[in-house]
Amino acid sequence: MKKILFFIGLAAISSMASVKAQAAEEKGLTLEDIAKIESVNSVNVSPDGKWIAYTQSKKREPYVDDDGPAWAELYVKPVGGEAKPFITGKVNIGSVHWSKDSKRIYYIAMRNDDTFAGVYSIAVDGGESQKVVGIKNNILSYTLNKKGDKLVFIASEELPEHTEKLVQKGFQAKVYEEDINNVHAWLYPLNNDEAEPSKLEIEGSVISAKFSPVNDQLLVQTSPTPLIDDIYMKKSLQVIDLEGNVITGFDTEGKQGKAIWSTDGKQVAFLGANDYNDPTAGAVYVGNVGDGEIYKKVKNTNSHVMDIAWHDDDLIYIEHKGLESRVVKTALKRRIADRAVIDFGKGIQRKLSVANNGALYVLADTAQHPRELFAVTAAGMKRLTNSNPWLDKVALAKQEAFEYEARDGLKLQGVLVYPLDYEEGESYPMVAYIHGGPESHRSNGWNTNYASPIQAMSAQGYFAFIPNYRGSTGRGDEFARLDQHAYADPEFTDILDGKLALVEKGMVDSDKVGITGGSYGGYATAWSATKLSDHYAAAVMFVGISNQLSKFGTTDIPNEMHAVHARAWPWDDYQWMLETSPIYHVKNAKTPLLIMHGDSDTRVHPSQSMELYRYVKTLGQAPVRLVLYPGEGHGNRKAAGQYDYSLRMQRWMNHYLKGEGGEPPVYDLKHEKKLEEISEATESDKDEA
Repeated sequence: MKKILFFIGLAAISSMASVKAQAAEEKGLTLEDIAKIESVNSVNVSPDGKWIAYTQSKKREPYVDDDGPAWAELYVKPVGGEAKPFITGKVNIGSVHWSKDSKRIYYIAMRNDDTFAGVYSIAVDGGESQKVVGIKNNILSYTLNKKGDKLVFIASEELPEHTEKLVQKGFQAKVYEEDINNVHAWLYPLNNDEAEPSKLEIEGSVISAKFSPVNDQLLVQTSPTPLIDDIYMKKSLQVIDLEGNVITGFDTEGKQGKAIWSTDGKQVAFLGANDYNDPTAGAVYVGNVGDGEIYKKVKNTNSHVMDIAWHDDDLIYIEHKGLESRVVKTALKRRIADRAVIDFGKGIQRKLSVANNGALYVLADTAQHPRELFAVTAAGMKRLTNSNPWLDKVALAKQEAFEYEARDGLKLQGVLVYPLDYEEGESYPMVAYIHGGPESHRSNGWNTNYASPIQAMSAQGYFAFIPNYRGSTGRGDEFARLDQHAYADPEFTDILDGKLALVEKGMVDSDKVGITGGSYGGYATAWSATKLSDHYAAAVMFVGISNQLSKFGTTDIPNEMHAVHARAWPWDDYQWMLETSPIYHVKNAKTPLLIMHGDSDTRVHPSQSMELYRYVKTLGQAPVRLVLYPGEGHGNRKAAGQYDYSLRMQRWMNHYLKGEGGEPPVYDLKHEKKLEEISEATESDKDEA
């Protein structure tokens, strides 16, 4: 039986190039399908409302293309017309902006022989891209002033010329968290080709800078250092002039998200936390540039705001509540109630862009498709793109909201995806997919990706359970704080209670339930495979936490962990952190556990996976395997690592939830066989030509 499963795995790998739309329609999605799914990444409508610029992902094909993350291509669509490919191919287009007169598009990319990413521009009526500015380091973002004669970009200092020579001689010692350089804002005049960028005197490390719509003042977000912990927890907001003088400082606290100018330049709006211990920047604040006074315009009592834009005297925002989302307009100078531009149940809106004339566009997904571009009209949402036309012919499994009650009476929500060939009255195996954070959530939209190949698993006869356990976003500040100094129990028994509810309904086979998740979802997986091991027949942990004590000592976000999660330091509550660590409960471990981790992860150090692997393997009560991905961080970004992950996860679940179980399936996926097939096919094509 083991040999049969092994050859089935090889057949699944080798079928990638031959999957046809008709077969997909009969069988649902495959892992090979998921590896090629594309989506719209960003949207920017021109100020005059006549053009829409958007970027679209272009996936690399495993085994065929050189490895790397997906490409990002630029398309421009005239309103009412067909989209035109502007910059496509092996490119990564980012930070797209329009000139104030709507005649040019600016973007960041590495083009031609570039070593570092610079700022380019291209005329909307065609022509070649022109490089605007570049330095000997990557430009991270930029902003254009009203007159169009100045550009401010964000970048670290240029790398010293001696750097390469020192590397060649082996002098590469790094002084941890001291050998870092602040990110600066640089002013570059656009009407002088001979000019050099000049650094603005801004204290701290610059995170973002945006020109006022009426003058040359800048709205700037900074942190004390460029360390991620400072960016998360110590972000400040101020208005400065081009001499670096602070015009207005805003007194903010805790996490801070997007910050934007009002249309008249007299106010700013930003996403912010309620206080230092709020896990999210989910409320909307408005600040007056004249006196620095701020007030909360949109509360996050039972929802969270995810994006904001300004039009005239109104703010437009995307609100996520429970499993749904909507687009809302709120007036600042008129005493009228907030108005839903798009109400709940019309897809899951992720990002928005608004023109000077009020034309509004959003990126949204549904259970039937990943993120696409939509126009918001009086009649509702009008879809403008179809990144995966082949997906329209694929049979997708039924998806619905699922509500249940935790053992302490708390009402919980999740998404349930049925087996593709579901028959009422039958019970099926199930995989629970656990989101990270925990200050995030999953909506009733598109939830399939390489780490959660939900539709592919549903096509093989599995239920997918996607819970928003306590501590998740989308239900307000109070709900998001329910996990603070309350790790693992009851937040992870919330997941178990969802499983038990589905078992009680007769839909799920209690003995055939697996669990998987990444980051904090990996922590939930590790806890479920140890403390709650009796309830799970298979587990796949990705970049997860196994030891809360050593996590504190190896992560790059200790202050964030203390402020919005643990609410205690290890030296103040050592025993609690120990007892909320999966390794503490390893004697309970009977669940076959597959552990996967990027070896360059700084958020959750790979030693977290190594610890749990060594504990479980030494104890010898449960099968365990550890897979490390070279060069990957907190999640796999490259095509090969993503596809390999999907294959291993699916194979592990099939082996223990539908197969004979016992010893793990063979570890070698025989990727070289696929490479040989492609090479032979290529040579055959050449011979025929």
